[in-house]
Amino acid sequence: VVVILGGVVGYIGYRIEKLQKRIEEMEEKVFKEEQRFRQIWLIIILTISTVIPITKVLHKHFTENKTITTREFTAILVVIVFSILILFFFKLKTKIDEKGIHYQFSPFHFSMKLIPWNQITKAGIRTYFPISEFGGWGLKGGFFFNKGRGKAINVSGNIGVQLILKNGDKILIGTQKKEEALRVLETYKNKLI
Repeated sequence: VVVILGGVVGYIGYRIEKLQKRIEEMEEKVFKEEQRFRQIWLIIILTISTVIPITKVLHKHFTENKTITTREFTAILVVIVFSILILFFFKLKTKIDEKGIHYQFSPFHFSMKLIPWNQITKAGIRTYFPISEFGGWGLKGGFFFNKGRGKAINVSGNIGVQLILKNGDKILIGTQKKEEALRVLETYKNKLI
């Protein structure tokens, strides 16, 4: 009985270890990241750029010779506050898995965009200069700014997943998780033809 119990316990331990290894392997094969605009310097600039116009509107509204109506006053305040707050609803989601590289920059993309591995010539991690290369952060490139550098989708930092597609397009997707992204890209480098 003791031998049988020892065998059962050993087998269960073996299966648990095998399952843990499989979970670790699966975790290494998928990269997920969600980023938002949360930089302190941005919050300070937005606060200052909100306070100044609101102060001017308040002054104009509460002076003795009211030059704007209460309705206009309310509308101006709502527009100012809404235009600042909307920035904090922007979100960059990235996923790298066996299908390819997925990204979504809300509110501009309503669903994840997929770039399949068979459309990618080269994928790697690189440091870039957001302002000089792409004109800042956000959904950048293409039409007006540095068309030859391709498109950038980023919210902060200066590290990104650089993709070169078979059609010659370049896409850079910002990341704050350099090592994790690099590890998962290494897993799929054999899918790049």
